Amino acid sequence: MNGTRKETLERVIEWRRHLHRYPELSYAEKETSAFVARHLEAMGWRVRTGVGGHGVVADLDGGGGSGKRIALRADMDALPIQDQKRAEYASTVPGVMHACGHDGHTAALLGAAERLADERAAWSGSVRLLFQPAEEMPPGGAQAMIEDGALEGVDEIYGIHLWSQFPACTVHTAPGPLMAASDEFTLRIVGKGGHGGLPHQAIDAVAIGSHFVVNVQSIVSRNTDPILPNVISIGSFHAGTTFNVIASECRMEGTVRTMTPESRTHARARLEQVLQATCGMFGAEYELDYQFGYPPVVNHAEPTERVLSLSRERFGDANVNVCQPLMAGEDFAYYLERVPGCFLFVGAGNDEVKAPHHHPLFDIDERALETSVDLLFDLATKR
Repeated sequence: MNGTRKETLERVIEWRRHLHRYPELSYAEKETSAFVARHLEAMGWRVRTGVGGHGVVADLDGGGGSGKRIALRADMDALPIQDQKRAEYASTVPGVMHACGHDGHTAALLGAAERLADERAAWSGSVRLLFQPAEEMPPGGAQAMIEDGALEGVDEIYGIHLWSQFPACTVHTAPGPLMAASDEFTLRIVGKGGHGGLPHQAIDAVAIGSHFVVNVQSIVSRNTDPILPNVISIGSFHAGTTFNVIASECRMEGTVRTMTPESRTHARARLEQVLQATCGMFGAEYELDYQFGYPPVVNHAEPTERVLSLSRERFGDANVNVCQPLMAGEDFAYYLERVPGCFLFVGAGNDEVKAPHHHPLFDIDERALETSVDLLFDLATKR
């Protein structure tokens, strides 16, 4: 599939828009996987499908001699969100959209794959591409791909995440902890229902749940080192049936984000202590289901310096930033627990494209795709 640089970038935009029109949820990326495999095979890559579910692994050797095997990863899954954009490439699947940029990740890695295949005589070593399913839904696709051998023989791994909150075509990363451990919990507070005018005869689950929502924030504000980033957010709260009935129970869901193993363990223990004390104060019972999700994304020093150096060389110092950690989570963390590597952000926002990730109006500045293709190519070939 030989072509000019311009033709490759035009195809990348076309691929991204196709994937945006036809998104697939985590663990259901059958057509996306087939789309990726078909294009890789046409480019001349050795392709293995069904890796860790719907994952695709592709290998290619350079013509310049032996060397390291560099792995590059893109995630493929979409989210259960209704697309509200008016773009001609808006999702055609009701209630499903690419609201986190994974369509761009997949398209950019396909673009890098095409360039790597076209120029294989000029680079040495080998490259492995990982097109991963199910990043958005724990336990995620990374562990399953690792178990299916995706990292066997890999010396270093790199991954790019398009980020709408950073200016388009800028590069952001840092050594050490870059993204948070992402844990989740579901809880049920059980009180005693009653008449809205006779609260003394009831145990009000709404009031108790509300106290817990406020009290649990003391873990962040008063029980953890203020230098360490920690987040506890309640995302769902459901209780009651009508205006004059005191609810007998309430249910809520939340997430806990931490950066160190110690903070992670402490937050879980302290959350249940606060829940137990709050319920005990009012005479209520509780059920707590707390699930540890992805670990923190911790970049390795040398690969991170390589990313920063190549980015400055390609894009200029003004467009490269050593950034602060973000409290979002990513199962790329599992790859970095096995082999050296670096995860990084490419800015994809502008004055018009600025909706946050996981928002129904999310979109990207497509100029960021070219930045991503260039950087992925450099990471694979400049040894």
